[in-house]
This record gives sequence, C-alpha cells and structure tokens, in this order.
Amino acid sequence: MRAVFKNAVPYAEDAMNLPVKDVNAAIPYYEKTFGFRVVSRQDAPHRSVILARDSIQIGLAENGGDSSQEGCFFEVDNVKAAFEEITGAPPRESAFRMDKFDGVSYRVFFVVAPDGLCYMLGERQK
Repeated sequence: MRAVFKNAVPYAEDAMNLPVKDVNAAIPYYEKTFGFRVVSRQDAPHRSVILARDSIQIGLAENGGDSSQEGCFFEVDNVKAAFEEITGAPPRESAFRMDKFDGVSYRVFFVVAPDGLCYMLGERQK
C-alpha cells in the first residue's frame, strides 16, 4: 500500500525552491525514494526542477542555499505505509514520535536526503 502525500510545508520560505548543489544528481533519489516524478525543468535564473507526487509539488534548485538548513514537512494519509515505502523496511514503533503543530498532533518520522535536505513525514492524529 502506498501513502498519499497530502501537503508539503517548507521549514523556511519556499517548498518550490529547495537548495541542492546538483539538480540532475538529486532527481533519481527523489524518484526512487519518494516516488516523485519530474513535471518541469528550468535553466534560468538557475537550474531547477519541479517534482510532483499525488497532490503536492516541490522544487529543487541550484540557488546557492544551504540544504542542511532546509526541507519540508510532508503530511501523509498513512505514516506507516510511507515509512515502509521510503525505507524499504517494515515500520518499528521506535522510528516514530508525536509532534504537535498549531494544536494538531502528528505521528512523524524523519528522512535526510543525500543532498542534505531534511524531510519530516507525518500523519494527523484524531
């Protein structure tokens, strides 16, 4: 079962302009690990790509930013399915924690991409 990615919220300013050193080198990781697909590419004002999955989009850009200080929160419909899909391993309870944002609790886990961007994936708890 695949998780549905419902929302992408950047840690800093812009989920469509996440900094990477090499867009072309980063793309295969996002396709294989997260199941994103390329929907557009651009060379000016700097090399960038828009990636999509389900109802969300993110952008990777060679914009000179510090990838270790950026990333996104991805809201998913099933955090256990997302964990297994991304890590290739069955979920273990110790991989998750509870976080609260704007009064809403989420069960979350973290993934750091080879480019240094950090992603938190979470499912809203009722």
